[in-house]
Amino acid sequence: MKPDWMAPATLLADAEWVRARIGGAAKLYGCARPEVLGTIWWYSLSSVLVAPALESLVAATEGAPDPVPAGRAKRSASGPTVGSAPAAPPAAERSAGPALVDPSLDAMEIDLLADGRFLGARSTRALAGGLPELGAAFGGALGAAITTIAAVTGARARALGAIATDSIGNRLLWTPDPERAMALAEPLVAAIGLDLPRPRFQRVGRTPAVRRASCCLIYEVGNPKCVSCPRQTPAEREARLRAALG
Repeated sequence: MKPDWMAPATLLADAEWVRARIGGAAKLYGCARPEVLGTIWWYSLSSVLVAPALESLVAATEGAPDPVPAGRAKRSASGPTVGSAPAAPPAAERSAGPALVDPSLDAMEIDLLADGRFLGARSTRALAGGLPELGAAFGGALGAAITTIAAVTGARARALGAIATDSIGNRLLWTPDPERAMALAEPLVAAIGLDLPRPRFQRVGRTPAVRRASCCLIYEVGNPKCVSCPRQTPAEREARLRAALG
């Protein structure tokens, strides 16, 4: 599927542009309070926005050992303990792999369909450095977008930040090396700052999944709750995840 148009990500800091796009989201999701539409819109957008840099991070650190933070047990041979993550590889090890790409708003382009849905995103430049520099760039981009959406819609910035954490976790799991990706999630979110909640994962059988900290509020516009929605009982969520993931 080809995009109908491309938008520079710097528009995410433009209140009028964001207001118009979220207003248009009512055609997709139905009429709802601005904070509900803004939350649903950000849930969709954030997943697309974080993807290019996360994919480059996993590729850049492929094959590097996983140093263990102080106070953490070393991971077993079978893989990392879900929910606890090692620190970033040393700069010398990171530099051997492919380059990171820059998630800053002035480096990002977003592909959209005519109906307002997000099709994908790309970064137009490489990022010098490693995980600390990537976290800082993400912090600037996500912080600007969250601040604008919160101001335009009245959605709580903390709730939007939780969505960003979950989008990061989900996109990391979609990379070719989800075990390695889970190990990168916690140090990356810590490097981003913004008071984002800690990323959490769980296993459903053998399949890793994000243990959500956020709600996209899709049920507020007449749709079923997401399979992993935190606004359901733990037993219901577990049963739905097992039905979906096996």
